[in-house]
Amino acid sequence: MPSCVLAYSGGLDTSVILGWLQDEGYDVHAVYVDLGQPCEDREAILQKARDNGAVSSQLIDAREELCRDFAFPVLQWQAKYEGIYLLGTSIARPLISKVCLQVAREVGAEAYAHGATGKGNDQCRFQLAAEALDPNVKIIAPWRMQKFRELFPGRTEMIDYCDAKKIPVKASIAKPYSSDENCLHISYEAGELEDPAVNGEAIVDFGMTVSPQEAPDEVEVVKVGFEHGVPVSVNGVTLSPLAVVETMNKLAGRNGVGRIDIVENRFVGMKSRGVYESPGMTALYAAHLALEQLTVDRETVHLRDRLSPEVAEMVYYGFWFVPKMDALMAFIREVQAPVTGEVTLGLYKGNVSIRGRTSPNSLYDAAIASMEGGGSYDQTDAEGFLRIQGLPSRVLGGVRPREY
Repeated sequence: MPSCVLAYSGGLDTSVILGWLQDEGYDVHAVYVDLGQPCEDREAILQKARDNGAVSSQLIDAREELCRDFAFPVLQWQAKYEGIYLLGTSIARPLISKVCLQVAREVGAEAYAHGATGKGNDQCRFQLAAEALDPNVKIIAPWRMQKFRELFPGRTEMIDYCDAKKIPVKASIAKPYSSDENCLHISYEAGELEDPAVNGEAIVDFGMTVSPQEAPDEVEVVKVGFEHGVPVSVNGVTLSPLAVVETMNKLAGRNGVGRIDIVENRFVGMKSRGVYESPGMTALYAAHLALEQLTVDRETVHLRDRLSPEVAEMVYYGFWFVPKMDALMAFIREVQAPVTGEVTLGLYKGNVSIRGRTSPNSLYDAAIASMEGGGSYDQTDAEGFLRIQGLPSRVLGGVRPREY
C-alpha cells in the first residue's frame, strides 16, 4: 500500500482525514508537531491515532526550534505583515512541513497530507515549504479535492463519519469561531468573526491575555537582555529561546499586552478578518527595536526598514525555504551583530513603554547630541552641509518656479 505522513492534531478535521486516507488505500503515519498548542494528554492523542488505524504515531517537540530558528530571526527583521500582524501562525507552518518530511524520509512515505483548506494561507505555507525541501513529494490536501468535499460538506457529516467509525472527537456543530495556538500566539477567525462589524473582543475568549481594563493598576517593569539581536534573558535570568517567550507571555499577558484585530489580505486573494494575541512577542519586538535605535547606524537600519515588509510578506505567503530568504537572513545576521544590551520595559494596561536601554555598542554620543552649549558638534559646519544639500532645489527653483 502507498504510505503518507499526516500532520495530525487529533481534532475533528485531522481525525476525519486519517480515516479517509485509509479508505483511499494509504498507510498513514500520524505526526503531532508540538509547537506549544494546549493539550491535556499528548499520549492520548497519539494512542487515538493508532486506535483509529495509523501505522505509527509520534510526537515531535519543535518548540525550541520554532522560537530559535523561525520566530527570533523574524523578530530581528522587525517583520510585521501589513504593518501589524506578528506572523505567529505563518512562521510555524514551514516548520511543521519540515518535521513531517523528516518523518516521511525515516518511514519511507512518499506523500504528505495536511488538513488546510483551499481558501486559506496555510495550504500555501505547507506546500511551498514541502516542495522546496523535497521536490518529489506528493502533497495530499483533501479539502482541495472535490470527492472529499462531497463526502464532507459540513461539520455535521464529519461528526457523523467519526461516530460511524467510532472515532472519539470533541466537536460541536455550532462554533462561534475557530482558533489556532502555539507558544507564540493564538489566532481567532471564522464563525461570527467573519462579520467585520462585530466586536471581536466581545466574542473571543482570550487565552493568553487579560483585558487591558482588568490588568493591574501598577506598571510592571521588565528588563530584557539581548545578544546580537536575540533575546537571551529576562530580569537578569539567562533563558532558552522558548523560556524567554513563555516568560514574556506570562508577564505581558497579565498586563493586557498584545491583542490586535485586523482585516488582512490573504495570499489567495481574499480579505479575511482575524483576531490575534501575541503578548510576549509584542513586548520583545518593542524591546528589540529600542536597542536597535541605540546600536545600528542610520543607513543600515533604514535599509532594513525598506526590506522588512518584503520579509513579512514572504513569511506570510510561505516562501521560507528559498534562496532569497537565505540571503535576507544572512544580511540580518550581519546587521544584528552589534545589537547587544538590555532594555527596560514598562508593561501597563495593554501598552509597552521603553524605560531605558543600555549597550556596550551604543552609537549614542551625548557630547554630540546635547542641546546644551559646547560639546563636540560644531554647528557652523551645518552651513556648508545645507548649501550642498540645497543645491538641486535652488537650481530647480530658478528654472521651474513654484507657486506659493
